[in-house]
Amino acid sequence: MKSARRRSRELATQGLYQWLVSGAPGGEIDAQLRGAQGFDKADQEHLDAILHGVIKEADTISAELQPCLDRPLEQLSPVERAVLMVAAFEFKHHLDIPYRVVINEAIELTKTFGGSDGHKYVNGVLDKLAVQLRPTEAQGRGQRS
Repeated sequence: MKSARRRSRELATQGLYQWLVSGAPGGEIDAQLRGAQGFDKADQEHLDAILHGVIKEADTISAELQPCLDRPLEQLSPVERAVLMVAAFEFKHHLDIPYRVVINEAIELTKTFGGSDGHKYVNGVLDKLAVQLRPTEAQGRGQRS
């Protein structure tokens, strides 16, 4: 059974995919998501924070992601791009979520919605981004106190 947070990430990814592909306004996408199957099982506060936060901060998030990529962000599939943006937003604004959980959730989203090996790419990018956005937590991985 999926957690409410996972469902919110799935819906946010679907909404951001639509936003990236169609350019529809966030409010219109939000309204469509509210009618989606499983919306009632999502953490709606988390969904709203991610969807509207990523759209609002898209330029900043894109700039933070770019140094971790091997190509321009625009050349990524919309699924990988949406997942990376969700994860970057969570890295920055949801410090209560351990960075490894953010990465694992992003991998699962990519496996669900993306191409066959996209999750490997997303994992590599987020490993680099974690060092940039959560240096203390990411650099301490593997070390036990």
